[in-house]
Amino acid sequence: MIIWIASYPKSGNTWVRAFLTSYYFTDDGTFDPKNLKQIPDYPNKQIIGKQSLPENTIHLYWKDSQEKFIKDNKVRFLKTHNALLSIGDHHFTTSKTTIGVIYVIRDPRNVITSIKNHMDLENYDEAFTYMTDRNKVGHRTKNNNVSSQFISSWRVNYISWFKSKFKKLIIRYEDMINKPDETFKKIVLFVNTISNHEKIVDEKKLKKAIATTNFENMKKSEEKGDFKESLFSEKKKEKIKFFFLGPKNNWKEKLDSNLINKMNSYYKADLFDLGYEN
Repeated sequence: MIIWIASYPKSGNTWVRAFLTSYYFTDDGTFDPKNLKQIPDYPNKQIIGKQSLPENTIHLYWKDSQEKFIKDNKVRFLKTHNALLSIGDHHFTTSKTTIGVIYVIRDPRNVITSIKNHMDLENYDEAFTYMTDRNKVGHRTKNNNVSSQFISSWRVNYISWFKSKFKKLIIRYEDMINKPDETFKKIVLFVNTISNHEKIVDEKKLKKAIATTNFENMKKSEEKGDFKESLFSEKKKEKIKFFFLGPKNNWKEKLDSNLINKMNSYYKADLFDLGYEN
């Protein structure tokens, strides 16, 4: 059965994924970039079983690919930025293959800075348009439609998962920064509970996994070339930094007053519901 690590892009999904691989796939909790493959990005060509597909047909393979992925009846993690949606009679996932969800949410005013950088956009207007596009589809590369993800907008993405009937744990990116011990322990307890794993948390391993997957360590891993998931900028002809600002990404300092007012107005209800300052 699948435990999804889901989020809108640039919200802390990779951080949670790195932590989980460190805690569950090592002996002592030390992060190793090679272990990231233990929690693959979905969809991808390995799981789908095809090198390429006609554009906008990925939904036809959701059901079969997930059923094949868990045919050994083991609990497995998958990472996704897909909104929890249906296209015709095709549901992104169902209770037949899914036992739970860890959803990572992040203040949209901090997401926009990372989206602008990660997607190699010209300005914040483009980034805001990207984040509010209900029909947004993301691709890992221009020539590989297998990895197409129906991201939708920031709002639709989180609400779709929040409203699901799956067992779920909602994690705020900001709490991962400000309350790491408490927040990551919640993740371990949630995973252990829904997977019938031993409930006891290995505190020593927990602390090691938290320490070795903090932003600075992950950034160093990318700089050394150990992190292989950075995108390439066609404009600048260089890799785009995946680990860009992290905890230093403060919307009050990065955004001008016009954009702040615009986002505060647009996301007013969301910010209130999620407990973010407005």
